Amino acid sequence: MLVAGFPAPGLGTNCYVVATAPGEQCVVVDPGIGAVDQLEELLAEHRLHPAAVLLTHGHLDHTFSVVPVCGARGIPAYIHPADRDLLADPAKALSADLVALFGGRLPCTEPDDVAELTDGATLNLVGLAVTVDHAPGHTGGSVMFRLPGDPGFADGAPVCLTGDVLFAGSIGRTDLPGGDTAAMMASLRDRVLPLADETLVLPGHGPATTIGRERAGNPYLRMALEGRAAAPARGR
Repeated sequence: MLVAGFPAPGLGTNCYVVATAPGEQCVVVDPGIGAVDQLEELLAEHRLHPAAVLLTHGHLDHTFSVVPVCGARGIPAYIHPADRDLLADPAKALSADLVALFGGRLPCTEPDDVAELTDGATLNLVGLAVTVDHAPGHTGGSVMFRLPGDPGFADGAPVCLTGDVLFAGSIGRTDLPGGDTAAMMASLRDRVLPLADETLVLPGHGPATTIGRERAGNPYLRMALEGRAAAPARGR
């Protein structure tokens, strides 16, 4: 399996490509703000051909480039139905200061082909089996994408693309419109903590980590494990 990525120029959102091998079709995960040029370079480097875009949630820093990426190739975008309306109206999930950061105008549209994700479903795309875990809290439609281990990548460890559910040492913020701290803690308890310690975590922002590392040191996972309430998470 081939997994590669880069932080997009706008807000540092990690964009990933996943394929069975170089020279094959791939899926693109979370093409964010200003991601198109770097994505094209990455695709050319590995001779990859996108067949679909997977979105971990509907925030603009993860979806900004979905229309040009999908439109250039006539491919679908996958998103959870609870976040689908954010494709055309991302301001609904942003604070006033973030809307102002983008000049107060967010002229966005859906891609021509949008497919909705179902919790627990396995997407069989480009030779990959991608399991969808609905994990609300950061947004109502946040999901994680899990892939089984492959001997050719990460020593065969399973992989989880967590979007803004889980970061190295932290979690996605829950203080934006649509965020829900209690739902986030439930997602950490029911979706994240059951994963195997060796699972490689590829988050929406920041460096990769593992479930074992986060289980040992992430304060939010400790609170979820102990059933303690958390204050709204702020930041990314």
